[in-house]
Amino acid sequence: MDLKEQVELALETIRPYLKADGGDVAIEEITPDNVVKLKLLGNCGSCKMSFMTMKAGIEQAIMKAVPQITAVEAINLTESV
Repeated sequence: MDLKEQVELALETIRPYLKADGGDVAIEEITPDNVVKLKLLGNCGSCKMSFMTMKAGIEQAIMKAVPQITAVEAINLTESV
């Protein structure tokens, strides 16, 4: 199983919670130095709590499940709400 598949599996564990709030997340890329770049979708892209969701939920789930990952970033987290 490659790195992207492992990250997808980790995301599947938290997707139901994101979808319950009208959001989701998609992998944009995994860099050569194992940084996962995600795009927050739906309500996750505009919610004021996205930063907390990203750090406490998504990042933790990925880094726990896939120890090779060095960081998790949301490419669209800085967009204005």
